[in-house]
Amino acid sequence: MSQSWIFWSLLSALFAGATAVLAKVGVAGIDSNLATAIRTTVVLAFAWAIALLTSRPFSLSALQGRTWLFLGLSGLATGLSWLCYFRALQLGQASQVAPIDKLSVVFVLVFAATFLHEPLTLRSGVGGLLIVAGAIVLAWKA
Repeated sequence: MSQSWIFWSLLSALFAGATAVLAKVGVAGIDSNLATAIRTTVVLAFAWAIALLTSRPFSLSALQGRTWLFLGLSGLATGLSWLCYFRALQLGQASQVAPIDKLSVVFVLVFAATFLHEPLTLRSGVGGLLIVAGAIVLAWKA
């Protein structure tokens, strides 16, 4: 089970759900950018601890430039996402912000088809439209 992408995806979703609720409480009364910086510091320390405890001995200098570039760009995108997410949590309800944030799945479908040449099938198209519809229904508070 621990080698299944579904297992790890569900755990990711579980922790992401917890993140929204915990962050909504944590961001109250402070600047959202400071809240993001605190969270990022914890993530940084945690990620390095896990990497050092679980990885084989490695040399950072052995990594290729392409690896550094794309992981760096991914890190920038993550940072921008978190800054925007925390600001949205500060301004809106977690139960509204989180569904809109999950529209990232639709962006992944489009980006993966465009840049990674992954197939955009009828099933993924319908699934993406259902995610959009679900996000609208969940975020719409009359």
